Amino acid sequence: MQTLSVGDCIRYGWETFKQRPGILIGGVLVALIVSALPNLLGPFPHIGPGGEVVPPEPSVYGLLTNLLSIVVSIGVSMGLVNFSLRAHDDIHAVQISDLWKPAPFWRYLGNHIPTVIAIGLGLIALVVPGLILLAGLAFGPYLVVDRGLGPIEAMKESWRVTNGHKGTLLLLFLALLGITLLGLIAFFIGIFITMPIVLVAVAHAYRTLTN
Repeated sequence: MQTLSVGDCIRYGWETFKQRPGILIGGVLVALIVSALPNLLGPFPHIGPGGEVVPPEPSVYGLLTNLLSIVVSIGVSMGLVNFSLRAHDDIHAVQISDLWKPAPFWRYLGNHIPTVIAIGLGLIALVVPGLILLAGLAFGPYLVVDRGLGPIEAMKESWRVTNGHKGTLLLLFLALLGITLLGLIAFFIGIFITMPIVLVAVAHAYRTLTN
């Protein structure tokens, strides 16, 4: 059985970041900009007569922009998974173009929907089952992007490779959440340092358990 260490994952993320901070910050910046683009299309809320903020009325245009936002969000998520794996495997070879990984879109979406539903139901039920599902299904997206697995196959394989490591993974995710919050507190600019570290740290956990 592979040994997974919270400290090793975070340390690997930090050491990788120090080697090429520019490319990792650039990748995160591009991902954030692309994610925000659909929001610029509107529709936008407006100020009512009493000074209150009035949300936009439902419309076909609003529905289309929301759909576009979802599609872009999935695309960015796939790209970040691929980018983080490339950075983990060879930080000197990773490029901004590695954020472009559209091929497994439908398989990725097919994995994402049941995973979110399962985790959500688990959290609503007793919280603990939801956390276990979160740890056990965390690497489904990575298996879709990295190995080209189908949606359900990726869920099963993620559950298998995390067997015996779910507690450690939850501790890792909790630690990475803390690191992310520190980045947000640091005038938001810190997120461009902490987010690459988090991405590579998770990629390291994935590589450790699937090696």
